[in-house]
Amino acid sequence: MAELIYKEESYKIIGLCMEVHRQLGKGFLEIVYKDALEYEFRQANIPYKREKEYTVNYKGIVLPHKFYADFVVYNKIILEAKAIKALTDEHSGLVMNYLKVSTLKLGLLVNFGEQSLNSKRIVL
Repeated sequence: MAELIYKEESYKIIGLCMEVHRQLGKGFLEIVYKDALEYEFRQANIPYKREKEYTVNYKGIVLPHKFYADFVVYNKIILEAKAIKALTDEHSGLVMNYLKVSTLKLGLLVNFGEQSLNSKRIVL
């Protein structure tokens, strides 16, 4: 059985996401959950960057479109937060694109829009 990458850090992040979902439940806009997550990261003294910008290099040029990851936590894990009815393959693909342009290895996709928090680990 393979060892989970960034196991301890990802458990802490998911735990804080669960706390936010426990407090707010489903039904809020995505931005509300992001604000609550930012509060929890600060309270737990976890380093993060919100709306981290990434550029896309193509054949030696930087394309005009940029990616903005919701959070980069511990400077090594991308956290993408959603507040929708259900996650789809497109959401996982978006996180995979963030991982490619950032060269980070782990992405966490969380959805606050369901009855229980839904999370998915995506490894590059």
